[in-house]
Amino acid sequence: ATTTLPGLRRLWRGGGSGAAACFQLSRALLAVRGAEAAIFLQGLLTNDVTRLVEGDGAPPPAAGLPRALYAHALNVQGRCLYDVILYRLHESPEEEPHILLECDGGVLEAIQKHLKLYKIRRKVNIAPCLDLSLWAIVPGEQAGDIADSLAKSADQALILTPDPRTEVMGWRLITKKGANLSEIIPGSQIGNIQDYHRHRYKKGIPEGVKDLPPGVALPLESNLAYMNGISFTKGCYIGQELTARTHHMGVIRKRLLPVHFSAPLPKDSIPEGAEILTESGKSAGKFRAGGGELGIALLRLANINEPLCLNIAGDKVKLTANIPEWWPKTASK
Repeated sequence: ATTTLPGLRRLWRGGGSGAAACFQLSRALLAVRGAEAAIFLQGLLTNDVTRLVEGDGAPPPAAGLPRALYAHALNVQGRCLYDVILYRLHESPEEEPHILLECDGGVLEAIQKHLKLYKIRRKVNIAPCLDLSLWAIVPGEQAGDIADSLAKSADQALILTPDPRTEVMGWRLITKKGANLSEIIPGSQIGNIQDYHRHRYKKGIPEGVKDLPPGVALPLESNLAYMNGISFTKGCYIGQELTARTHHMGVIRKRLLPVHFSAPLPKDSIPEGAEILTESGKSAGKFRAGGGELGIALLRLANINEPLCLNIAGDKVKLTANIPEWWPKTASK
C-alpha cells in the first residue's frame, strides 16, 4: 500500500475531535483487471482513467501515479447511473492494470451487468471482491502525527489513500476482511456509520443511489467537477455530449447542497424527491436524502438565501442551506 505522508500529516490536524474515526462502509468493491482494463473504463466513466494507470506525463518521482480517482458512470442521456471510486492496485505503468472499483453496495449486480454489456471482446476480467473491507477514515484533532505508524503497518492495508473527492472526507482504506484496525491506525475508534453519513451531509458530499438517483441526477448539478470527478479534455465516453455542452455553456442553476432542518426529520416518511418550497410557495428544489436534522438537497442557487421549507404530508419543516467551505472560491458566484 502507498501513502502520501505529507498530505496525511496536514490532514490529520484538521476537523473533528478526538482520534480518527473509522467507518466500515457497505459499499461494494469490484476488481477490474487485464491488459485493456483502463481503456475499457475510459469509455464508460467521466474521469480520465489513463491518469490512474500512466500518470500525467511528468517523470515518475515528480508526479507519481494517483492511487484513487472519483468518477460517475452515465447513461446515454448524460444522467448519473453510478458514483464510483477507482483504486489502483498495480504499482507501475509497466504492470498489467489491476483496478478496484468501489460502488454502492445495492447496485453491485447492476454495475456488473453494465460493465459486461460494454466489455465485448476486450481483455478484461471483472469480479466482485468479497474478501475485502472498505473503510472511511475521518480524522480527529488529537490524533497526533500518525503518519509514521501508518507507514509501518502498510502491509495490512491494501490501499490507504486520501479520498479523491475532497480533503474534508479524510481517507479511504481497503483491508482484507478481519484485519485488525487498531494495528493499522493506532488509537482509532470504530465509528457508527450514521456519524459518517452525518459528516457527509454536513459537508454536502453525495454518495450512493439515494443521494444520486440513477437516471435522474445530472453530474454537474451533483458537483462532480468540484469533487475532481470529471475530465473535460479526455476522449468520448457514454453520456459525454450533454455534460460537455452544459460545461461549455457555463450555467448551472441548481446544485446539491447541504441543508439543515429546524427539527429532526421523521424516519422513512419522506417521499423520494419531496419538493422544497420558498415562502411564497414556489419550488426551490428537491430533497434527496438525510437523517436527523441534516440532509442533502438539489436547490436552485437563486433561492438558497431565502427561508425554505420541506413539505411532508402537509407539514412544513423549515430548513436552511449553505455553500460548503470546500467548494472552489469562485463557486458561489
